[in-house]
Amino acid sequence: MISGNDFYKVMCAMVPLYFAMLVAYSSVKWWKIFSPEQCSGINRFVAVFAVPVLSFHFISQNNPYQMDTKFILADTLSKVVVLVLLSVWAIFFNGGLDWLITLFSVATLPNTLVMGIPLLKAMYGDFTQSLMVQVVVLQCIIWYTLLLFLFEYRAATLLIQTQFPGATAASISKFELDNDVISLDGRDPLRTESELDANGRTIRVRIRRSTSSATDMSPSIGITPRASNLSNAEIFSVNTPAPLIPHDVAFGHADLALGYRSGSPRLSGYVSSDAYSLQPSPRASNFNELETTTGSTPVWSRSPVAGRVFRQTSPAFSGVTMMWESPMLCAQEDRQGFKDVTVTGKEISFRDSTKIQMPEEADNNGAAPTTTQEMPHAFVMMRLILVVVGRKLSRNPNTYSSVLGLLWSLISFKWNVGMPSLVKYSIKIISDAGLGMAMFSLGLFMALQPRIIACGTKRATMGMAIRFLCGPIIMSATSVAVGLRGVKLHFAMAALPQGIVPFVFAREYGLHPDILSTGVIFGMLVSLPVTLLYYIFLGL
Repeated sequence: MISGNDFYKVMCAMVPLYFAMLVAYSSVKWWKIFSPEQCSGINRFVAVFAVPVLSFHFISQNNPYQMDTKFILADTLSKVVVLVLLSVWAIFFNGGLDWLITLFSVATLPNTLVMGIPLLKAMYGDFTQSLMVQVVVLQCIIWYTLLLFLFEYRAATLLIQTQFPGATAASISKFELDNDVISLDGRDPLRTESELDANGRTIRVRIRRSTSSATDMSPSIGITPRASNLSNAEIFSVNTPAPLIPHDVAFGHADLALGYRSGSPRLSGYVSSDAYSLQPSPRASNFNELETTTGSTPVWSRSPVAGRVFRQTSPAFSGVTMMWESPMLCAQEDRQGFKDVTVTGKEISFRDSTKIQMPEEADNNGAAPTTTQEMPHAFVMMRLILVVVGRKLSRNPNTYSSVLGLLWSLISFKWNVGMPSLVKYSIKIISDAGLGMAMFSLGLFMALQPRIIACGTKRATMGMAIRFLCGPIIMSATSVAVGLRGVKLHFAMAALPQGIVPFVFAREYGLHPDILSTGVIFGMLVSLPVTLLYYIFLGL
């Protein structure tokens, strides 16, 4: 039976965290203390210093030679079971890769570092901190890497399907990426250049960032640009490029694909959930470009994850010329600076998962394509994806903090080597601020969203059910299967809120970010009472 003292200890651990989140929310929503640009500066600190140092602090103090094998096995097995079940559903029941990625994120990847450690330590004791750190290490090194691999595979598949339709893709023998191409997520406009080998049978594709300039735009195009109107939601669109509309105008024609992008730089690329982001330092946007193509080289002006596509078939090559239009549509009053531009659809705060439909497919009322889409050899695809995944991980501060923390713990506990006091207390002074700053950052994120439930009531209910019911049930089943009992079994069933990293990925790749956003925001609000109900029920 849970005593009043136990309940009070839990409140003492959690109320300070929620207080930091409430202060941040109030300072933006009601008191207007921080502007979106200032919020970006705060979260820049969280992204680069606070959370990575906090991760290093916890991991370096955990003894890797005393890991709980049964608990790690139960956690790993639960994720594998979910992934296998979703894969069967996606392959044999037409569930699709998109929903496999989203449901796997929701069901298996909770917020272990910021919420899990303080909450479960207060509920079940100090031993839970070591268990949660073990989960954090596995998530950072294995599961987030796997998730990133799935996102990049999806982006690469969309690129190939749209630029090399039909049997053309099967002839690709090699992808070459310029050094400044970090990802295929569409944050930067990319250009593909293709050439045949000497025998004319295979294709080598080079992917590079577009370098054309908006200043080269023909004056005959009668578009009047206006100053960027960066709203709160736009500033807090996690690490995604500024929307093409209202900041951009795109036209699709039978013989021309072009887009005008306004000259306003992106003020910042870091926001609250960038605490776990894989993106490099913010810079002025390079989306201020005009893409005009009349030759035979396929051009990927923007990632297919960003929205609709205008296609021009090249007479000299079976590739296509692409101009991607963001589905983040503007309100009527935001289109004053443009000339004769018609936008239809609803306004959304996050990019929905968009099934790309070609204009000619729309004309055929959804008729099935006449050719079967083929893909490059598995080795070619694997090499492409590994390269971009490696480049993204190499620019993530949390990658270094996790690996360095694990290496130091292996050395420290193997040879009983203590960290020098100068280094120890330098790390401690930042890590002590990390937990509070992470919660403060989440509060800023919540305040700058137009609504808490961004995906609609039905999807939000489904997401919460998967997060707080299905996830703990599967984890409890695998825990029982490997022999966990007692307090450790109760601990394994804890219903923690949605992790931040899956939302960052979903936002960057445009895959159901509204669902993951709702999971982060609404999940933070309901996780404490739900976890307390589990705690009380299991303690009876």
